[in-house]
Amino acid sequence: MIRRRQLLSGAAIAALACATGPALAQQKINLNVVTAGDQNMVDYIKDYLGPMFEKSNPNVTVRAVGTGPGDAGSQKITEKLSAQKANAAWDVDVAVVHQKMAGDMVREGLLAPYVKDVSTGKMSTSATAKNALGQNVEGFVIPMFQSQTAIAYNPALVSAPPKTFADLDAWAKANPKKFGYNGIKGGMSGVAFVVGWVYANSPTGEKLFTGPYDEASTAAWDPAFAKLKEFNKNVTVTPGNAGTLDMLNRGEISMGPVWVDMFYTWMADGKLPPTMKLALIGPGLPGQPMYYVVPAKAANIEAAKKFVELATSPQVQAEGIVKKFNWYPGIDAQHVKSQLDEKTWNKLFVDVTPQDLQTKAKPFPVKEYFDAILQGYEKKVLN
Repeated sequence: MIRRRQLLSGAAIAALACATGPALAQQKINLNVVTAGDQNMVDYIKDYLGPMFEKSNPNVTVRAVGTGPGDAGSQKITEKLSAQKANAAWDVDVAVVHQKMAGDMVREGLLAPYVKDVSTGKMSTSATAKNALGQNVEGFVIPMFQSQTAIAYNPALVSAPPKTFADLDAWAKANPKKFGYNGIKGGMSGVAFVVGWVYANSPTGEKLFTGPYDEASTAAWDPAFAKLKEFNKNVTVTPGNAGTLDMLNRGEISMGPVWVDMFYTWMADGKLPPTMKLALIGPGLPGQPMYYVVPAKAANIEAAKKFVELATSPQVQAEGIVKKFNWYPGIDAQHVKSQLDEKTWNKLFVDVTPQDLQTKAKPFPVKEYFDAILQGYEKKVLN
């Protein structure tokens, strides 16, 4: 979730907007940008991106509309586009949707393959720019940002942080109850940890997030679940995403999985010591983007492409995503580095490097595998 922070000055907005090229042809345009997510997603477009785009395109008025948090917000966008399918033009020009729904939208023919026409499209090469829970979305999406889970730890208490899940298993045995996570209840950081554990301890490999789904193959996870049940004897169960961070802050645990943006936001707010660190352990942990998409029959498709090009430019990704909201950029980090001061870069990309993100940032699995992992955890780890 994006937190609302101080906006850019008018001069900075003008400079960034001009960097995206000449203005659109001088015809009055109402550009409708519809976003899933909390109110601050709407605020980001209305107060930040919209004014920036309008500065270099004075004939365009950006209208930001929110559809609500979670997958339900993305579902409303899908339903709206589906209802207009027979129309010659649709009244949504740009949409911001969750990963899960993007795949459905591609399958249903609701999205334009616009990425090839946007200069920043080639700057986003992560797995999540190509695959959304088993659906090939390459060419149809550019991530707005990348959320990522990692292992937070207190270096005063952990002198040699684990580099892999196998290392972590050994560390937890040697340091009982000092690793904490919330299982699959109360927060997605714990869910992400469980998914990462299955990735690391099963022979299924990349098939989990590329598909196709094969129910028989889930039996191969039984040893991974048995190992996780044993691992859980040495861990502390936390009350959720915030609960893990709170217990780290109080020293009740020394290590646990967190969302990176939450970690840095808590640190910025003084709720975590500045000495806390992160590690993205191998073979990797999942994260989840939200995507910029352009509907197949957007009424103002050229303006829509230009808007996404601005929103995914290195300058805006640095200022609007990394510096203000503690997300990893939607485009590859190396394109953003030159736009960031050394302090910001060192905060976000030293513990977890761009190379770590390239090799260890995993997508969540195909929906059927995802559901099977959660069911397997309940049946074979909790019982």
